Amino acid sequence: MTYYLRLLTFFLVCSNIKAQTTDLFCEQIQAINDIAKKAHYQPKPLDDDFASGVFNLFLLKLDERQRLFTETDIALFSKDSTLIDDYIKNENCDFINKYITTLESRISLSKSIIENLSNTALDYSGKDTLYFDFERPISYFKNEKEQVKYWNKRIRYEILSNIIEEDTTLANTKSHFKSLEKTLKPKIIQQQICILDELLNQSKGIDGFVKESFLNAFLNYQDPNSSFFNVSEKARFENSLSNDEMSFGIYTAKNKNGDIIITYIKPGSAAFKNGGFEENDVIKSLKSKNKELETFCISNNEIIDFINDTNNATITFRIRKKNGTIKNIQLTKMKSQVESNTITGYVINNTIAKLGYIKIPSFYTDLESPNGLGVANDVAKELYKLQKEGIQGLIIDLRFNSGGSMKEATDLSGMFINRGPLAIQKYNNNQTFTIKDANRGSLFNKPLLVLINSYSASASEFFSAAMQDYNRAILVGSPSFGKATAQIILPLNDTETLGYAKVTIEKFYRATGKSHQLQGVIPDVVLPSIYDDFNHGESHKSYALSNDSITPILKLYPLKPLPIKQINTQSKERRQQKNSFESVKDLNKTLLKNVVNKKTQFSLTLENLFNDYKTYKSTWDAFDNLSLKNDTIPFQNTASTNEIISYNSDEKKQNQSILNNLSKDIYINEAQNILIDIINLTNNN
Repeated sequence: MTYYLRLLTFFLVCSNIKAQTTDLFCEQIQAINDIAKKAHYQPKPLDDDFASGVFNLFLLKLDERQRLFTETDIALFSKDSTLIDDYIKNENCDFINKYITTLESRISLSKSIIENLSNTALDYSGKDTLYFDFERPISYFKNEKEQVKYWNKRIRYEILSNIIEEDTTLANTKSHFKSLEKTLKPKIIQQQICILDELLNQSKGIDGFVKESFLNAFLNYQDPNSSFFNVSEKARFENSLSNDEMSFGIYTAKNKNGDIIITYIKPGSAAFKNGGFEENDVIKSLKSKNKELETFCISNNEIIDFINDTNNATITFRIRKKNGTIKNIQLTKMKSQVESNTITGYVINNTIAKLGYIKIPSFYTDLESPNGLGVANDVAKELYKLQKEGIQGLIIDLRFNSGGSMKEATDLSGMFINRGPLAIQKYNNNQTFTIKDANRGSLFNKPLLVLINSYSASASEFFSAAMQDYNRAILVGSPSFGKATAQIILPLNDTETLGYAKVTIEKFYRATGKSHQLQGVIPDVVLPSIYDDFNHGESHKSYALSNDSITPILKLYPLKPLPIKQINTQSKERRQQKNSFESVKDLNKTLLKNVVNKKTQFSLTLENLFNDYKTYKSTWDAFDNLSLKNDTIPFQNTASTNEIISYNSDEKKQNQSILNNLSKDIYINEAQNILIDIINLTNNN
């Protein structure tokens, strides 16, 4: 009798815990629903369309690559595609439990399948086929037999890929294949198990993962820039904004493949100044003195701990670049402060005209103080130095600048126009607010050129659009990202225990009333890009807000129109004489065919995978070769920069590397030619 009482007590306790977590989840849903209705720019009603949209987004978050659930599971879930709205209206949150138990079961099954491969001889003879088809719909498994086949093939693919990655000589890999395979097989198997274990064993467990995936699906349905933050994610976000710390300036995350990738490089940091790191680089290992940490089967928190360890002041980062190349980069921590100048101006000492160049990596600011100094202040300092050098025009490079502080974008815009409206904000109650440059005068009145590309977003687009609307600058490059919305992070309750919602609260319009939402800011001179047709902009995101226009309240008074037609004609003639941008077009076609829209199949063998890797690598190697070989751009430092770096050999070395890279950039080369055209045309008129 005692046994049954204990068993009953156990189940009652478990049921109570489950009920409590479900109640908490219900509170979160209702809080998010309230915030969405009140604060979101364009809240969507709870109806069958909502249910269908959230359901599909939710499934995608739970099993993005359709490698866990079966068709039977989807059949079990499918009724929710029309009922989720009713669950929320009725505050019935028990529906989430079947997703938790099913996902947990499928993860356990997948682990078991992978573990069994440890004692299974793997076949590399080519009996199985690898399919790459971006248009081929990915389906869920029909049965367990399909799951076993998938994981067997997946493990073989990962083993072969890692062998080729470490030694790109086919003859060597063939001759040492057995020993390499024997060494790598247990590591790859363990890595795949670790990816699954992380889902099960994260701080909030599979329960938390599933519920937070639903909360994110709820907000993503409102628009792709709205999302959920749990308490720890918010804390990590705030810690990452610390502006007075010894650090490398590298932020990491684990992707769906189990790789540790670099997600952000802090402006002005050691990694930023080194120039050898890029976002989405894969970290293979970290080494400091006698300690080495390989990234097989470890959590991102372990990487963060190793990087933040005060004893690891210097670390050698072993990274894999996007072209597959492995590089070792040694980096030493340094103190990076937002208040310190992380922008450097350079001089292009052309025989025809002396030009300035400033690269702005992001619109950073000091978020800890409303009056904090950021990128606009830093640009002002460098602009002063450049004007002392006697520059006749300025290039501002916003390529790959994903945005940041709108206040900084406003302040920067005001440095180049006299005064007037810069943009218009519109809220969900249809009220508008015109953002103005209220200060008369500008810091720089000479010809200005702004370089943008399809990764220039948000605040970058704000600044670029303002310069274009005032005829203050000529825009060169490719259409920008197309994000004209702004978000705010709001707590779900007063005590902030339920988490946070990042919500889109407003739309931005140009001072003319037009919007760059979805379509981006269109350059005056469009140059071919290797990223053309990559379909990564705002217009390709699910549930993105639409493009529209409004009637402006304040009139802007632009400068005299620039001779765009003549400048375009001269640019085209110049580009026809040289093949650099024809090479860009050719590489873009190759990338679309071999990487983005890859469509091929071949037998799963070492040789076939090696040839596929070789094609992939040569494609990206061609990208690295898109640089000036002769007649490089005559870049040099300002006198002030030379004075600063003269006392530091490391900074001298880094500075020389930056100058070398800038001097070979084909886009900057055409930008300087266009700017010289503007100077000549302006002087002649």
